[in-house]
Amino acid sequence: MTDYLDLIMFAALMIAILSGFPVSFSIAGVAVAFAYLGWMLGEMNVTLLGALGQRVFGLIGNTVLIAIPVFVLMGAILEKSKIAEDLLDTMGRSFGRLRGGLGLSVVLVGTLLAASTGIVGATVVAMGMIALPTMLRAGYNPAVASGIVCTAGTLGQIIPPSTLLIILADVMSNAYQQAQYEQGKFSVETLSVGQFFAAAILPGLLLVTLYLCYIVVRGALRPQDMPPADPGLAAPGLREVLAAILPPVLLIFAVLGAILFGVATPTEAASVGAIGALLMAGRRTGLCRRLIVFGAGALIVLALMAGAFPVRLQRSDIGPADWALGGLYAGLAAGGLIAVGLALRAGIRTGIIEEALTSTLTMTAMIFATILAAGVFSLVFVGLGGEARVANLLDDLPGGPGGALLFVMIFVFILGFFLDFVEISVIVLPLVAPALIVMGHDPIWLGVLLAINLQTSFLTPPFGFSLFYLRAAAPDEITTGQIYRGVVPFIGLQAIGIGLIWALPSLATWLPDVLF
Repeated sequence: MTDYLDLIMFAALMIAILSGFPVSFSIAGVAVAFAYLGWMLGEMNVTLLGALGQRVFGLIGNTVLIAIPVFVLMGAILEKSKIAEDLLDTMGRSFGRLRGGLGLSVVLVGTLLAASTGIVGATVVAMGMIALPTMLRAGYNPAVASGIVCTAGTLGQIIPPSTLLIILADVMSNAYQQAQYEQGKFSVETLSVGQFFAAAILPGLLLVTLYLCYIVVRGALRPQDMPPADPGLAAPGLREVLAAILPPVLLIFAVLGAILFGVATPTEAASVGAIGALLMAGRRTGLCRRLIVFGAGALIVLALMAGAFPVRLQRSDIGPADWALGGLYAGLAAGGLIAVGLALRAGIRTGIIEEALTSTLTMTAMIFATILAAGVFSLVFVGLGGEARVANLLDDLPGGPGGALLFVMIFVFILGFFLDFVEISVIVLPLVAPALIVMGHDPIWLGVLLAINLQTSFLTPPFGFSLFYLRAAAPDEITTGQIYRGVVPFIGLQAIGIGLIWALPSLATWLPDVLF
């Protein structure tokens, strides 16, 4: 019995999490209990827990994970400023008169929100409250409409910037370094968040394309499921479309462009995104649009010019032209700061900032508490011999590296029925990823496959988070069974997407290779 203490520990963890007790306390509590039990039975050297202090310090000082709260704040500000309402209304009127047009508009809006906010719950709830009633009034099949809303909302997990990709980047980078040590390489390479963001762009767009094709084909084969909206619906003008789409697109370009082209680190780019989100929120609070455009323009011009023509006023050999350029930069900075300050004041006055900060604090605390508790769990699991058992299991599976990866993908998919993506990422993946990398799998390609698999966990009953979010926001006539039936085809599309990326690894590796 004591030889299987690591497996019993993992089973106890599943039971503790499913009991409804707070996740981080469940993970840490199980770890402490089995550390004591293993020590009492002579199966574990308890001095191994002395490494816990180093893990805590490493978590606090991890420059990759610092980006998480800033990206969450950016998304929370955009969520509270109701930007999704403008996008859904404009896109719905643009495509609504097509068969399946409302479904197409929901997926496209979900894509834009995914690349600008990255918060699944906020996106699903917003579209469930705004788009779903409109789709039902247009005569959409309730299950189909529910499935489209749920799935479009989960795009925030695979389309960067996303919290999942940041966590995966840290986990896979550590696993890659560990695999290199096991292979006898002591001058190790590391992986960056930017590489994973670049790797996820094409797979994310591939999923969007699969969703759109499915909606178009189903609309053609079963027109009664997705009829056109009211033919009297007024189509928006070009100016209205640009006013709704251009701000989030510019924000996406500023954040992702800064990371992918090496202009800024993920944390710095997230800060840029938070400032941009604050200016966009200022528009919703009644701040003068011209002032917002001026402030944003001043900051953009400052960033571009300062990068192309840097000025160092502390040097002794600067001339009048340098002083003039420095004065211009100071004026641009002052103009941007005034706009940001007024947007901040308006956000505080309307309560947007307070709500966004509360949401950010809650989500960040949950994520970091789970990562910290998972550090305790993994130490105890390794001390009980679990890591060696996992490596031997993967080595002994039939089919070689491909068979081992298939087993892990199926295992992670099944865990997604019951566990959150954070728990799977920080507990399970550090145990299996090093062995898979040693077998020869590309760590970035592997990370993208796992990211899509973890994204699917938001859709799989009974504990898919998107299903819960939509259940809370959906009209009363939508049943839980309809929501569950609606997501089944999209889970199949997720599997097709994973199969395509498995068969064509360049979908995930080409862009990182080009940019990095």
